[in-house]
Amino acid sequence: MKHLKEGIQVGIPIGLGYFAVAFSLGIGAAAAGITPFQGFLTSLLVNASAGESAAFTAIKENVPYLQMILITLVANARYILMSFALSQKIHPKQKLIHRILLGFFLTDEYFALAVSKDGYCDPYYSYGAILVAAPLWALGTALGILMGNILPARIVSGLSVALFGMFLAIIMPPCRKHRNIAILILFSALFSYLLNRLTPLSESTVTILLTVILSLAGAILFPRKGEDNAQ
Repeated sequence: MKHLKEGIQVGIPIGLGYFAVAFSLGIGAAAAGITPFQGFLTSLLVNASAGESAAFTAIKENVPYLQMILITLVANARYILMSFALSQKIHPKQKLIHRILLGFFLTDEYFALAVSKDGYCDPYYSYGAILVAAPLWALGTALGILMGNILPARIVSGLSVALFGMFLAIIMPPCRKHRNIAILILFSALFSYLLNRLTPLSESTVTILLTVILSLAGAILFPRKGEDNAQ
């Protein structure tokens, strides 16, 4: 299928970025006593670096289950807002099973891919990216648990930069096409830096605040008139 092939193509760089970051995540999982198989299964089912990192830390500290659930919920709260936004990119007649699957696999990168498409996003476009990236994310975690302590710390730290480069590759085309998007992204980067440096707020909380505030500002200042969402 056309949309599936397109998704697979864009999923390759995402998967490579995921693999590098998951490798670093695997080191933290190993410190918590997680086995490679457990790490692989966790990454395959959770799909959230911040949530997994928080969970592995909670496991290491032997916190109660309820506290672990609350910590993971807070770390992943931004996905609630992303789900609301993503629902506007799905055709109203789309089947419920596609909505459930897209919500289950939702990550920052898959979200950026979906919303950057003009009109409605075909689910199989996202499935193509997921088909490549999700296994690499899980595999990277497992290998990080196995080999993380062997590699020098400098190399492991450098691997995590790959995801940021990949994310820039996703957002740059819409920025070049729509100046308003570029302005909002620049403000987001600036405020994110300032809030993380000057306030005690967690990265997850900062992300949620900026998502709400800048989305509202964008809707008010740069309304999209006469948008055609036809396939």
